[in-house]
Amino acid sequence: MTPSTLANIAAGALLRTLLPGFMVVVMAVTGSTPALANSRIKDIVDVEGVRENMLIGYGLVVGLNGTGDSLNNSPFTEQSLIGMLERMGVNTRGQSMKTKNVAAVMVTGTLPAFAAQGSKIDASVSALGDAKSLLGGTLLVTPMLGADGEVYSVAQGPLAVSGFSAAGQGASVTRGVPTSGRISAGAIVEREIEFSLAELPVLRLSLRNPDFTTAQRVAQAINGVFGANTARATDPSSVIVTVPQIRRGDIVGLMTEIEQLRVTPDQPARVVIDEKSGVIVMGENVRISTVAIAQGNLTIRITENPQVSQPNPLANGQTVVTPQTTIQVDEQSNNRLAIMSNGVSLQELVESLNALGIGPRDMISILQSIKAAGALQAEIEVM
Repeated sequence: MTPSTLANIAAGALLRTLLPGFMVVVMAVTGSTPALANSRIKDIVDVEGVRENMLIGYGLVVGLNGTGDSLNNSPFTEQSLIGMLERMGVNTRGQSMKTKNVAAVMVTGTLPAFAAQGSKIDASVSALGDAKSLLGGTLLVTPMLGADGEVYSVAQGPLAVSGFSAAGQGASVTRGVPTSGRISAGAIVEREIEFSLAELPVLRLSLRNPDFTTAQRVAQAINGVFGANTARATDPSSVIVTVPQIRRGDIVGLMTEIEQLRVTPDQPARVVIDEKSGVIVMGENVRISTVAIAQGNLTIRITENPQVSQPNPLANGQTVVTPQTTIQVDEQSNNRLAIMSNGVSLQELVESLNALGIGPRDMISILQSIKAAGALQAEIEVM
């Protein structure tokens, strides 16, 4: 044998030895990534315990240019003003106050998850009385309470109001909402909500759109990376993740990796109808069994066109009005009966209904009629 032949035989033997392992690696890498994955787990789930909390408070806005509350019409504003002045050492009880530079407001905000003491959050301010505008006002110190009645932040500062209002004797103009404003980073967090995420042995992921199939796909995606039995779907909205022993104390790193995994969320066949605005939203899985659809409206239009009849010259007659009535009947005879085949898709349904010249209002009635006939394989939700 020549040296080249020996080299070819050796290369072939080496290739046959390595080929099975090479194919296993390719299949493993290919199988670990779903072909149709298009959503991160981060975008479809919430982590139990990692949540925001709503805050609310009652306060006073001062410095308004005569656009505040009328104290006669807003007794709570007058009482709050008297109480605030008494705390400042000013006694005004029994006095008649007519200022319109003060407005009673409700202050709202959101306490982020794991907000540290001393950090700042935004505060929204809305007028409570008959104030015309909060433009140029300053919110005085206002405690903001949680649902448990405890103070979690304190808000104060000048308001940023995007709307304005101007009026004269004959006309007025208003843009936006001048009775609401915002204080960017105007509330200081005074109390933290205790929650130790790093010590949890088990994490619970809550699906924002509960679904059996989606929950199972999330669990499979996590198990495919961190090993079998790491995650399991307990119900349509919950996936329980057992923290691996080697990842204890590194919950943030674990959740970072889990959030970046991609799955394909499933969705039920559903038709959402907004009766007030005539909006119809249909999912891609909506299907219709064989059904015939006809749509037509009987329109009767009556037009009166009276004619004046005058007598001939030198004739002994009177001028009279002769009624002329025109009646038109439109039976929508141009519309035809449309037949929907079994298993027709969403696109075919919309194209067929549009071909009949059907508007959104009539389409709502048709979809409800198809559902009543048992031919619509989807859930109808009327908002």
